[in-house]
Amino acid sequence: MYRIADKKILNSTVTEMEIEAPYVARKAQPGQFIILRVDEEGERVPFTIADFNREKKTVTIIFQIVGAETARLNKKEKGDYISDFVGPLGNAAETEGFKKVAVVGGGVGCAIAYPVAKKFHQNGAEVHCIAGFRNKDIVILEEEFKAVSEKYILVTDDGSSGKKGFVTDALKELIDGGEKYDLVVAIGPLVMMKAVCDLTRGYGISTRVSMNPIMIDGTGMCGGCRLTVNGETKFACIDGPEFDGHQIDFDEAIERSAMYKRFEREANCRVMNMEDS
Repeated sequence: MYRIADKKILNSTVTEMEIEAPYVARKAQPGQFIILRVDEEGERVPFTIADFNREKKTVTIIFQIVGAETARLNKKEKGDYISDFVGPLGNAAETEGFKKVAVVGGGVGCAIAYPVAKKFHQNGAEVHCIAGFRNKDIVILEEEFKAVSEKYILVTDDGSSGKKGFVTDALKELIDGGEKYDLVVAIGPLVMMKAVCDLTRGYGISTRVSMNPIMIDGTGMCGGCRLTVNGETKFACIDGPEFDGHQIDFDEAIERSAMYKRFEREANCRVMNMEDS
C-alpha cells in the first residue's frame, strides 16, 4: 500500500498528489512514468512522473479527472492509501548536451513538461518555456515554470491570461525573432504536438514529443501502446515515451486514441450512478 503524503487541487479538473513510494523515488528520472491502481478492483492507469523527492521518498503525479478511474483516485485524500504504484517505467528524457531548448506544454501536459524543463535548467541549458491553456481558470505550474526558464510565455485560446493564441504562434514568433534552438520538446494533446512538429519541421529544428497512448501492462507485451515511428512499430512503454516527433505517425495515433472513448463514457456513468445510489 502507498500512502498519499499530500494532495493539492490545481484547478477544477486537475489534481496533484504526492505519493510515498521509496523505491520509485530512488530511481525516478524526468520523462519516466508509473502505473497505479487505486485499489485491488481498479484499472491499471499510467501517469507520467511530475516530480520526485529522494529525501522524502515521494513521487508526485498530476492528473486530469477525465474518466472513471481518475475520478475514483481524486476521491482519495491526504493520508489515504492506494493499492499499487509501479515504476519508474519507460526511458528518461534526454537532457544532456543541449545549450538552448524550447519546452512547449499544452494543458495538463505541462505537468510532464515541467520536470523536463527543470532538468534542462539544472544541466545548464538556456530554457524557454511556452505553456498553453484554453483559459485562465485552468492554468497550472506558472511559478514553477518561471523558476526554471529564462523565458516563460503563457498563452490562452481566449486571451484571458497571457497572450491570446496557440503555443505554435508563440514558438513561431520566437524562432522568427532570431531564437535558435538545439531542440524543441513538445508535450500535450496529440493535435498540439502534431502542430508543433509541423512547424519545426519547416525550420529544420530537432523536436521530441512525449507519447501517452493507451497502455495496460507497461512492459510491451500487451501491444496497446504501439505507435508507428519512421515506418516501424514501436511501443511507448519500453521504446519511449519520448520519440522524434518528426517521425511519429500522428494521424494513426490520434485515431487510436479515440478507440475506447465510448467505454470510458459508460464507465463514468456507472461511477456516477453508484454515487447517486
